Amino acid sequence: MYKKLFKRIIDVFLASTGLLILSPLFFIISFILLFTNKGRPFFFQSRPGKNEEVFKIIKFKSMSDKKDANNELLPDDQRVTLFGNFIRKYSLDEIPQLINILVGHMSLVGPRPLRVKYLPFYTEAERIRHSVKPGVTGLAQISGRNSLNWDDKLALDIEYVEKMSFYLDVKIFFKTILKVIKGSDTNLSEGIIDLDDYRNIKRQNV
Repeated sequence: MYKKLFKRIIDVFLASTGLLILSPLFFIISFILLFTNKGRPFFFQSRPGKNEEVFKIIKFKSMSDKKDANNELLPDDQRVTLFGNFIRKYSLDEIPQLINILVGHMSLVGPRPLRVKYLPFYTEAERIRHSVKPGVTGLAQISGRNSLNWDDKLALDIEYVEKMSFYLDVKIFFKTILKVIKGSDTNLSEGIIDLDDYRNIKRQNV
């Protein structure tokens, strides 16, 4: 009953309440980014959701669009702005994802939605992560995400799906809040290397 009904009700209630409470902060950040990012305060990117259906994730734009001599975007760590680094440190860039929750693309807690290009690199066991809605935060995000490799992160996603419950969601939710308050365990990217590169390196070393 929780998975099929109450989880969605809780998501809508908390996302609505969160947007209401955070609305002053939402508009302040949007206003600042409107000027620092040349009129583009938001970042949109295609991500696979439940049943691998692709949707557009919404985040505050924390990086510039600076390019190199070959007109290619510079690496992420060279494009993150000063203000962008601040909102990432305290996960403020994630606030617009409350809209994704209200629309129904995401849940507050669940496996993080990764990039579409990673879809061919999941094992059959790992594909279970797409049997539920992706989350703003998840089990991997409260388990030392910067010290985990891709296999560990995806194993935690599997564990979450298999053990999903109201108690587990509450535990993840409050642990996430503590990490946000401390500004700890944050990273500028989803992994030290891309999942596809990681899996290719593993195959070469077998």
